Amino acid sequence: MEHTSGLERALRGVALALIVVFFLFPILWIFLMSFQTNEEILRIPPSPFFTPTLGNYAALISGKLTTVSGTLDIAFMRNLWNSVLLSTASVAIALVLGVPAAYAFARFKFRLGEDIAFTLLSFRFAPPLLVLLPLSLYFQQLGLTDTYAGLIWVYQLIALPLILWIVRGYFEDISPDIEHAYRVAGHSWWSTFTRIAVPLAGPGIAAAGLLAFIFCWNNFVFALILASADKQPVTVGALAFVTASGIQYGQIAAAIVLSVTPTLALALYAQRYLVEGLSLGAVKG
Repeated sequence: MEHTSGLERALRGVALALIVVFFLFPILWIFLMSFQTNEEILRIPPSPFFTPTLGNYAALISGKLTTVSGTLDIAFMRNLWNSVLLSTASVAIALVLGVPAAYAFARFKFRLGEDIAFTLLSFRFAPPLLVLLPLSLYFQQLGLTDTYAGLIWVYQLIALPLILWIVRGYFEDISPDIEHAYRVAGHSWWSTFTRIAVPLAGPGIAAAGLLAFIFCWNNFVFALILASADKQPVTVGALAFVTASGIQYGQIAAAIVLSVTPTLALALYAQRYLVEGLSLGAVKG
C-alpha cells in the first residue's frame, strides 16, 4: 500500500510539473526573446542558446528604436506611465463610488434597485464599439477629447460595474446582525459602514480592485480612438513596434515583460493581503 501511495504521489507530481511547464513556457519564451535580436529570434530552427543583449530594453528606455531604415522615436516609457496613471486613477474613483453603492444595493431594498444594478452591469457587457461613436461626439462637445480626465471617465465603464457586483456579493454574505449590534451601541451608519462592513468585505474589495485594475490596464479600443499618442497607454503604444521595415519582435517581447511587471507585482502584493483577510474569517448569514 505504501509503495502504491508513493507511486501515486510521484505521478501526481509529474503531472503537476507538466501542467506548470505547459502554462509557463510561453512566458519563459517571451522573457528569453526580450534578450535576443530579431535575427536570433527568427532563425530556423529556433535555439535556446544565444548571446543575451540588453539592446531591446535600452531602446525602450531611451525611446530610440533602431531599424534597417533608420532610427525611430518611440514613447514607450511615457505610454507605460500613462497606463499606471489611467488604471490607478480609474480604479481609485471606481472604489470610492462603487463600494458605497455596492453596500446600498446589498443592504437596502428600494424601487427599481435591481434594474439599476443590472443596467450598470450591462455597461460591462456592451461592446466598446457600440459606445465609441456617441462618446467621441460628446467628448468633442465637452472638451474631453484627448484628456486624461476623459479617459478616466470612460474607464469607469470597465471598473465600476465590476467592483459594484463583486463587492455587493461580499456585503450580502456578511450577517447584518453584526452591524445592527454595532448601531445599537450608539454608532452612526457611516461608522458602521467603515469600521464593520468594509473590513469584513476587505478580501472582496481587494479582489475586485485588482481585477478592475487588470481590465483597465489591458484596455485598447477606448484609448486608441479617444486619445492621441501622448495620452495613450502601453497597449496602444506597442503598435509603434510594427514598422514599415518589419516587426521588432525583440522590442515587443521586452515591452511585454515591462508592461506585465506592474500588474504581476500588484497581484503578488495583493495576494498576501487576500490570504490574510480570508484567514481571519468572515461571518456569513
